[in-house]
Amino acid sequence: MKKKLLREGPYADFFSQGVQVDNVLTMAGQIAVDENGNTPADFKSQMIMCYENISKILDHFGGTLENIIDETWFVTDMNECIENVSEVFAEREKIYGCKPEVSQTLIGVNALVQPNLKIEIKCIAHLEK
Repeated sequence: MKKKLLREGPYADFFSQGVQVDNVLTMAGQIAVDENGNTPADFKSQMIMCYENISKILDHFGGTLENIIDETWFVTDMNECIENVSEVFAEREKIYGCKPEVSQTLIGVNALVQPNLKIEIKCIAHLEK
């Protein structure tokens, strides 16, 4: 099996941000940390930054958000997510440019890799050959 990898960021020695096998791209969960190590405080802004980081990985492999077929959200405060679901999913629709045509799983977790993080998004994409 031939794999195409993207290894970058502070954990590049431990795992790949993206692994492509044939037409399938799996991505490590993306968090809301920019290139300077900054994280926005609120849930919606963190979600937006997660998608910005996802888009960078997709771009590296020649894809876009249109290629995503599955996403999993890990959230540290399910109540905050559900209380803001209309606003959050309206923003997600803007990010995608349409109603996303993806399957999605939403999982509540106790913590993420950094204590200030509220959301992590992991995606699978199908790329053109």
